[in-house]
Formats: sequence, C-alpha cells, structure tokens
Amino acid sequence: MDQNLRALLLLLLVQLPASFHCTDAPSGDDGGWGLDSSMEDEGECNIEIRDVKSITHTEFIKEYAYAKPVILRGLTDNTKFRFLCSKSNLVREYGEKTVRLSTANTHSYRKVDVRFEEFVKFLLTPQSEDTLGSDTLYFFGDNNFTEWHSLFEEYKAPPFSLPLMHPAYSFGIAGPGTGVPFHWHGPGYSEVLYGRKRWFLYPPDEAPEFHPNHTTLSWVSLSYPNLELHQRPLECTIRPGEVLFFPDRWWHATLNLDTSVFISTFLG
Repeated sequence: MDQNLRALLLLLLVQLPASFHCTDAPSGDDGGWGLDSSMEDEGECNIEIRDVKSITHTEFIKEYAYAKPVILRGLTDNTKFRFLCSKSNLVREYGEKTVRLSTANTHSYRKVDVRFEEFVKFLLTPQSEDTLGSDTLYFFGDNNFTEWHSLFEEYKAPPFSLPLMHPAYSFGIAGPGTGVPFHWHGPGYSEVLYGRKRWFLYPPDEAPEFHPNHTTLSWVSLSYPNLELHQRPLECTIRPGEVLFFPDRWWHATLNLDTSVFISTFLG
C-alpha cells in the first residue's frame, strides 16, 4: 500500500458522528453488508410511487419520461443479481480486482485505484459531517466491464426505454452517510440492491444552492433545515426492489442511509 493511500485510510477511519446510531429500521437480508451504522430516515417522500402493474410503457413516456421523477415498484425481478451482490460473493469473486474510486465532490477531480478487498475492508466506512467531498473516496462507475462482465450480464435493466437512447450501467457500493452532491446529466434509473438511498431532486431550471466540495450529508444537516417550503426538493428514500427514474438534466444529490449496494442505468 503506497504512502498516499495509507494517509487516506487514516483520514477516512473517523469516529461515527452523532447522527449515526444503531437502528432496526431496515428489514430483510442485508447481504452481509451490515446495518450497525445506519442512519435514521426522518424525511418525507413527495415523489410519485407507481406499481409496475398500474402503469404501461406508453403512460410512463407520457407522464414521466420528460416531465418528472417517479419511483417504480416491481419493475424487474433481480433476485439472482441481488444474491450475487452479497458481500461474501463479491469479495470472493472480485477481491483481487482493481477498482477505481472517485472523490465525492461535484467535479470528482481525483481518482484512486485500489484492490476491491482493500476498499471493502478499509474505505467502506461511515461519513463524517465535516469531511470534505474531496477527501471522500466513492466507488461508483469506472467499472472494468471486462472483469465485471459476468456480474453485469445477470442484471435485468428497467424495461421502460426512451426512444433513440441506449443503456449504460454504473455499479456502486458506499458506506452510510456518503453520497454524491448535486449535479446533473442525462436521464436514467437507479436501483438499490442492499441498504437505503435517499434522493433529492430539482428541475433543470431550479438549480439548488450548494458548495461543490461539501457533501450531501453536510447539505442535509446545515442547508436543508433553512430552506423555505417552496425551496425544498422532491425527495424520497428508495429501498431494495424499488427503482427511481429521473429525467434529463434534473439536478440530484444522494445520501446513503446504510452501507448500500446499487446500480444505475444511464440512458444516452
């Protein structure tokens, strides 16, 4: 392990902040990822939730694809993929593989390559509120699709496609309190395999105020409480079996309430 990575490990092995504590809120199999440092989910959900049996592809295109986010339940059955994403299985199959981590600031300036097993053992830790995004290493995207192909080919992507767009996957694992700050890009889906992930979204013409090197946890703790009612975002927590769709150019930030395993399908 080189000197720079050792320094990062020491920096990231912080004490749990007061907002972290044991909770039994999440239920079901945790895949071995553990929920002992989970955060409470005290927020509301003001995003529409639709059961896949209650909506057709045509209705999805008309009501949501170009207009607003929606949470879809029962969209696909990824039971097998979820099993393959358990901690023991991923460490066994990919522990010696190199993964590329990005800093969790808006522009993700820095990349660090580590063995997947090192990431799981040393860097998959809870986020402290005062930790800067540039000091937080986040595993999301930058996957070597040759090495991870056998895993991704088992994933059943959301079937509601958009005209003239093709899917690209980004797989991630993150500790409680981590997340990406506000940013925007093309449309896509996000599915949680283990844990809970809270989302905050604004329309393209309502850019939120945020510091590009402050984490989502910091924004939730310090900025969110001061927002007027009309300034508050669309928000909700997605759980295993739920898929969030977000349209093109919508601002969004995420906050992992547990150690979370997730996959996004970007459409472009």
